[in-house]
Amino acid sequence: GERRPSHSTAVPAGALVAAVAAKGEGRNMTSSTPNLEPKFTLVVLVLLAVLMVLIALITVLGNGLVILAFLVNKDLRHRSNYLFLNLAISDFLVGAFCIPLYIPYILTGKWMFGRLLCKLWLVVDYLMCTASAFSIVLISYDRFLSVTKAVTYRNQQGMMSTTVVKMVAVWVFAFLIYGPAILIWDFVAGYSIILDGECNAEFYYNWYFLLCASTFEFFTPCISVAYFNMHIYRDIQKRKRNRLQSTVNVSKQVSVPPTGKNHVGWTHQLGIKKEDSFSHFRALVNPIRCASSSCRQSLKLQRKVNPYPKTHLVNCHYLNSEQQVS
Repeated sequence: GERRPSHSTAVPAGALVAAVAAKGEGRNMTSSTPNLEPKFTLVVLVLLAVLMVLIALITVLGNGLVILAFLVNKDLRHRSNYLFLNLAISDFLVGAFCIPLYIPYILTGKWMFGRLLCKLWLVVDYLMCTASAFSIVLISYDRFLSVTKAVTYRNQQGMMSTTVVKMVAVWVFAFLIYGPAILIWDFVAGYSIILDGECNAEFYYNWYFLLCASTFEFFTPCISVAYFNMHIYRDIQKRKRNRLQSTVNVSKQVSVPPTGKNHVGWTHQLGIKKEDSFSHFRALVNPIRCASSSCRQSLKLQRKVNPYPKTHLVNCHYLNSEQQVS
């Protein structure tokens, strides 16, 4: 008799090959742990378990303290600290939810919490890591504005609506990169290549999608953070050079020792009597010896005109020359 084809749902051969290859190689989303045989010895399992538990506790406690400080101290609730709060929330959820579920999975090589919790774990894991990267970019951009556009940045300190919009945008974009693909990939494709006991994203073996997603999740944030910090560094160095140059120029202008008519005009502009000029310069060299009221007044005026202590050396030189003349 003639054999009729079966009407059961068929799985494409390519999917079967990919699944068998993934199973044979023991590939995992975060580690290559086989499902049939334990990969680690008992001592290594204990050490890994203790290490990962400590990492989870440190992550939870550290970021929890940041969140608590923000909630308790109202003085911390300004624009830039909201961005750090956003980063602390994402890292806190990684330590409180993602790492605890990952510990038994990596140690045993088998997912034991069901398919529904697997998808939830994947969504939260990808979302938190991506939101953390985007938050770092946002913090760097905020620092960039505070340095390069200081006046505009200070005027916008009270505008919290813009900061809140940026924080929400971070979470929305972070979810859109991986969230829909994790939730509906197998429904759109009509089949799943993830075997029982595994918890991987359906797109984990699709390098086209991974390349595009990694560009938005990793490469773009990395380049942005590097650009903002390099620009901040260059701007600070430029300001230091300009400030040093202006200081040198002002010092040259006010430190020229007065001679002849210039000295008379200079003392007259400061309101210093001719007979008190010697006491004035003595006050510059040793203010403690300045006893007369006119001498103290001239010292105050001189400090207003020339606040740079290095120029007093020039005046000291003039004092010695005046003593020799007198």
